[in-house]
Amino acid sequence: MSGTLPRQVAQQLAGARSRLAKSRVVVGFDGFIDTILHVVDKRETATKFTRLAKMGGFAKRTEEAAGLSANFEFVTQMVKLGGNGPIMANALGSYGAPLTYIGSLGSPAVHPVFADLAKRAEVYSISDPGFTDAIEFDDGKLMCGKHESLKQVNWANLIRHIPEDKLLRIFSGATMIAMVNWTMLPFMSEIFKKVLTRIAPRLTGAKRWLFIDLADPAKRTPEDIAALLKLVAKFEKYFNVILGLNLQEARQIGKVLGIALAEESFEAVANHAAELRETLGIHTVVIHPTSFAAAADAAGAAHVIGAFTPKPKITTGAGDHFNAGFCVGRLLGFGLEGSLQLGVATSGYYVREAKSPRIEDLKKFLQSL
Repeated sequence: MSGTLPRQVAQQLAGARSRLAKSRVVVGFDGFIDTILHVVDKRETATKFTRLAKMGGFAKRTEEAAGLSANFEFVTQMVKLGGNGPIMANALGSYGAPLTYIGSLGSPAVHPVFADLAKRAEVYSISDPGFTDAIEFDDGKLMCGKHESLKQVNWANLIRHIPEDKLLRIFSGATMIAMVNWTMLPFMSEIFKKVLTRIAPRLTGAKRWLFIDLADPAKRTPEDIAALLKLVAKFEKYFNVILGLNLQEARQIGKVLGIALAEESFEAVANHAAELRETLGIHTVVIHPTSFAAAADAAGAAHVIGAFTPKPKITTGAGDHFNAGFCVGRLLGFGLEGSLQLGVATSGYYVREAKSPRIEDLKKFLQSL
């Protein structure tokens, strides 16, 4: 990738940390402990093996074992904080945005895997975390989750830990609120309804940003998704709503709304974002396929080429880092192109380095594109 946009965005990041220090972000409500795994292809010695690098190879071996059995060896690469919310919040914290995190970080005490997040954020933990085994390949990943504890992420338990008036104060003090991982939280729609009826009407002042991420709603019924989208649209009365989608999610949402995405070209995806935005009546829709990202708001639609690498160190959390970068762009007053560039660069740095970038890291990375 080359061009002037990355360098322009790098220049626009001058003084960004001090500007972000004035914009508190509230994020919720999930929390996972992620174990990143590689699959052994051939074991050579007790410490050396070749990796099964392609998802198709894993699928082929699984298919060949149908009616028989198979033995797969998984090697742990790292154990880290997980969940859309904690990963996104961690990335926002690396940029210097003041944070409040509400979610499933451990009960009665915060789990050690979230210790760094707890140092950089005001944290309210309302339940134990879920667990994810993330089986990573060079061309994708399989997320195998254990979600039993997430049933505790409900309105009654939320206000048991954070009384309603205090929750109102937390939301009132925010410039942006991010409510993510709707798919894996079975009572998230209930929380949305309560926020819409009990919190949002009591907010005063300028509209705040509200970022919503669905997190692969394929396992939810079309009726559930349609009902959720009606709630998303209602939030626009009180917030500037950003709906963040990956390409598969954009197709799923389009199918429910009767808006087909015929091809995966830059223009088609940008137009799809614009159609979704207009149909829902919300401020912004952003779609991030693997190799680029596109978005639409009232000013129009745009796309930006991604910072792709064929050999990522990590892929779990790449989308959450994109979301964090895009949201930082919005907080800093960037237009669509600048926000998209910040999103793809944040994700690109993360998958190469397996850590969230600081402002200084991102400036250097953008200048190298």
